[in-house]
Amino acid sequence: MTIQTIRKKRPLPAKELAEAYGVSVRTIKYWNSQTREDWIDEQATLRESIRAYHDDDGHSWSQTAEHFNMTQGAVRQRAYRARKEREAEAKAARPE
Repeated sequence: MTIQTIRKKRPLPAKELAEAYGVSVRTIKYWNSQTREDWIDEQATLRESIRAYHDDDGHSWSQTAEHFNMTQGAVRQRAYRARKEREAEAKAARPE
């Protein structure tokens, strides 16, 4: 059986779905969960979009925080990390 994760809120409680499908509650939670690799990719994309919004589009930290519905500290931290990742990628791409 192939399992495809669905990132939506469950229409019913996990207990009711487990009874309906004849599986455990944990199995329902597993089916509805996101894989670690997907989450890591999603976070990297978010960091890069925050960096681009602030650096490339020229928005202030407060505007960036409001746009992404986060605190200023959170968006700064993510933007700084995205800059480090870009720098590391550029350094790895150019020959020494």
